[in-house]
Amino acid sequence: MNSLFSTPLLAIAIASSALAQPKVDDHAAHHGAAGASASAVMTEGEIRKVDKTAGTMTIKHGEIKNLGMPPMTMVFKAKNPALLDKVKPGDKVRFTAEQTTAGALIVTDVQPATQKP
Repeated sequence: MNSLFSTPLLAIAIASSALAQPKVDDHAAHHGAAGASASAVMTEGEIRKVDKTAGTMTIKHGEIKNLGMPPMTMVFKAKNPALLDKVKPGDKVRFTAEQTTAGALIVTDVQPATQKP
């Protein structure tokens, strides 16, 4: 008799626990937005090229610590196309880059190098 009563209660407890857990996407989005901005450090660089059609900027940069990336020159997608209007080739900048869940590297913020975060 006890097993007939406890089995439905166990099922309800498991279902309640599953509903209380955040979805993987919600959890990643919540921690991705807050965690990435909290852990992302501004990196110094120089704009080499801006391609508004492709939505990209080429940056010669120092070490990107939050990505474990050594200094190099590479193309980044701008998270927001408005970022491309803030820079031109030759500008010394400080920027924040992140890796998307799809693996793409994006610039999430860019400022003149003389401006401190």
